[in-house]
Amino acid sequence: MRIPLTLLLCAALPVLAEPMIVGHPNLAPLDRETLQRIYTGKVVEVNGARVTPVNLTPGNELRARFLRDYLGQDEDKYTGYWTVRRYVGKGAPPREFGTTGEVKQFIARTPGAIGYIDETELTSDARILLRMTP
Repeated sequence: MRIPLTLLLCAALPVLAEPMIVGHPNLAPLDRETLQRIYTGKVVEVNGARVTPVNLTPGNELRARFLRDYLGQDEDKYTGYWTVRRYVGKGAPPREFGTTGEVKQFIARTPGAIGYIDETELTSDARILLRMTP
């Protein structure tokens, strides 16, 4: 049986992950503007709850998609933004983790924590705060 080359090539391509914004159970759902303000350090509290955003490390494809789809930025622009903000004493960028598993663990044990995971890794214990509409 012969398999068409295009089918083999498609199977070899990585599936692009879709970021899903999740948070600690004490947080309420967010809108995109509030999420952007959280990840740029302009908002540190939502509905009376302190929020602690976390990122994946630079170079991670899910982080690149999150920056593009939710913040409208690329890695260079986002890193540059935080470099200036830190220099002028206006805060530090969100803490970074190497894997979505680490992000999920941090969120589960940290009240107010917010992050993103691949939608395929969503479990019943993760509270969805924001989902991109198709």
